[in-house]
This record gives sequence, C-alpha cells and structure tokens, in this order.
Amino acid sequence: MNLLLVFAAGLIGFMFAGLHIGSAIYMVGWIGDATGGGILSAMMGNLAWTTMNEFLLVAVPLFILLGEILLRSGVADRMYGALAEWLRWLPGGLLHTNIAACALFAATSGSSVATAATIGTVGMPAFRDRGYNERLILGSIAAGGTLGILIPPSLNMIVYGAMTGASVGRLFVAGIIPGIILTLMMSGIIIVVSLAMRSDRTPEAMLPLAARLKLLLHLLPVFGIFFVIMGSIYLGIATPTEAAALGVVGALGIAAAMRRLSIAMLHEAFLSTVRTTAMVVLVIVAAFILNFVLSFLGLPQSIANWIQDQGLSPYQTIWLLLVFYLILGCFLEAISMMVTTLGIVVPLIVSMGFDPVWFGIFITVLCELALITPPVGLNLYVVQSIRTTRGSMNDVFIGTLPFSLAMLLFLTLLIYFPGIALWLPNLMFE
Repeated sequence: MNLLLVFAAGLIGFMFAGLHIGSAIYMVGWIGDATGGGILSAMMGNLAWTTMNEFLLVAVPLFILLGEILLRSGVADRMYGALAEWLRWLPGGLLHTNIAACALFAATSGSSVATAATIGTVGMPAFRDRGYNERLILGSIAAGGTLGILIPPSLNMIVYGAMTGASVGRLFVAGIIPGIILTLMMSGIIIVVSLAMRSDRTPEAMLPLAARLKLLLHLLPVFGIFFVIMGSIYLGIATPTEAAALGVVGALGIAAAMRRLSIAMLHEAFLSTVRTTAMVVLVIVAAFILNFVLSFLGLPQSIANWIQDQGLSPYQTIWLLLVFYLILGCFLEAISMMVTTLGIVVPLIVSMGFDPVWFGIFITVLCELALITPPVGLNLYVVQSIRTTRGSMNDVFIGTLPFSLAMLLFLTLLIYFPGIALWLPNLMFE
C-alpha cells in the first residue's frame, strides 16, 4: 500500500508540475521500474509496439473520424432542430433537447468531449433571449455530453475491452439500457428543477403535427449509423473495429448526400481525428507500460490481499471503489483514470464474483462523473469555452450538480440491480 501511495503522489505531483497526463504516467512507470531492477528499458519498445499494434484499438481513430464527419456534414444541426420541435412542450423546454441531442449524437461519436462540444456549439444560439436559466443550459450540455462514453459506440469501452479482454460487443450492448435510463433520469432532473424554479417563461408554440413528423427525417442518419454499427456487431458480420469502418463509410455517404463532402471538409475531419487519436493513444501506451511495471512489482496482488485482509464484503468493496474513483476523478481525465487503475482493480472485482462487463459499465459511469468534476473535468472546460456569454466556471459546475446526483443515484441502482447492464447482453449473446 505504501508503494501505491508513492505512485499516486508521484502521478499527481507530475500533473501539477505541468506534465501531460501521458508523460506523467510514463514517468511514474520509470520510477517504479527503477525500484524493481530496471527491466522496463529492455521491454519498453516491445510493450509500446504490442499496444499500438492491437487491432481493437484501430476502432479509436475510426469512431473519432465518424463523429467528425457527421459534425461537419450538418447532421447535428438538423438533428437538434428536429428534437427541439418535439420536446419543447415539456417543463424545461429546450433543455430536454440538449439531453436528447447528446444521447443521439453519442450513438455515433463515442466521445463525451466531442458530444458536448458539438451539441453545445449547435444548441447555445437557440437559447439566446428565451429566458432560460443559464446555469441549467450549461449544466445540461456538460452533463448530457457525458453520455458520449456510455451509449455505444464508446471509446472508453473499447479501451476497457483492450485492457481487460472483455468483449467489446457485449460492452456496447450492455451500455444501451443504462444509457437510455440515465438519459431519462437527466430529463427528469430538468423537469423537477424547472417546476421548482417556477419559471415565468412563456411556453413556445409548437409546429403542426405534419411539420413535426416531416422533421423526423433528420433523425434517420443518426439511427442509420447506429444500427449499421450495432447490427453488424450483433449479427456477427463485423468486429467492433470493422463496424467502425462501416460507420465511417456510411457517414461519408450521408455527407455526400447532403452535399457537404469536400476535400476541405475531409482535411479538417482528418486533422482533428489525428490530434485526438494521438492524445488518446499516448495515454494508453503509457498506461500499459505502467501496468506492466505494477504487475512486475506484484502490486495488484498485494492490494487484493490487503483488501481481503480487511474483511470487506463484495458490496463494501464496490462502494469503496466508488468513493476512490470519485476522488480520483477530481485529478485525472476519464480515460487516464480508467487505464491507470484497471490492471489493479479488475482482477480484484473478478475474484469477488463481479462480472467484468458489468464493471465496465460501472466504471464508465464513474468516468462520466469525472468529466464534470472540478478541477479537471474536461466537459466543464469545453462548455465554458463555447458559451456565448461571460461568466465564471462556477456557473457550469453548479449547473451540473443536479445531474451529478442523478448519476450517483443511477450507480446505486446499478450496484444492487446488475441486470440493468447485464440483461440485454446475456439475452443477445446466449
């Protein structure tokens, strides 16, 4: 345990010193290696190559590219406008559109940051001069954006599967029902808060039913891409990586049909994809190196033995991990938080009888919380950067608090009712 505390302190110290998270993880790995005989210098090249040569991780840039193409093809704008006309009658009005649009865009992007940035950019102008509470606007976009890593396809689930050996197909299917439930819970929060605030905002007139039905056509591209990806995986036609490639081909077809496909658009999409992929893969490679060092030092087994010596029950252990990840989420970005701990935590929870697919969903929701937890929550900074008015970061953080409570409630349900995550994959993959 003392060695773990040294590693944790070193990681946080390097981050506060200004090192990139990938470099910080790498440095901690080197320090650990120095205490264990220096085997890393002989193994590092092979470790890095093996990690980057993992076929499953090819899905990461493909899903990022898929979201970039759909964003630049105008799909997000049309989708948001269609949802707004169907949801504006609910208490909270257009705030529900933020949540619903984030949920639908999440079904194609796989990234929470991309989801929050896209829906925030598209949705912010719709609230101008309409009398909505600004903190709720910001909070609904930041929290809704976190659905990007829960509703499949999900980059975090791909990373989890690559590091633990869990089936990414099962993880994707396991995220569907939790994603729907959490989306509904977030909309429920908006209804409760809106009614409690008793806003005097005048309800907006709705379009005739015929016009609204016609707008549903704008949702078809998103549903089409989602069913191509999930259907090809479920039917056994494609692996998750191949399904990502099919999604990209479909997105290119949609962009061409909407007359948005051009060399300039593709250049922007590819450039953004390369930048994001480079950041993600750097963190993943550094984490694999750190996990190798930790395993060589026997730290995962030592921690498992320590927890077993405490006499904790499986459920007490899960609650302990929940608190641990809540604290860790204040200092680490979501993927970094996941990859630096999986090598230690997953063997422990599997030894206690928990399903690794269930835990994949559990830790994904905890990663969602990390995205809206200061001081490192990326979605907070994304939404703050795209807001159209001046104001403090505290506005975004306060706006996300009700949604954070909804996530904690959902985690409680997930702990005591694991079928929320496991029923559908067990049914579909029998």
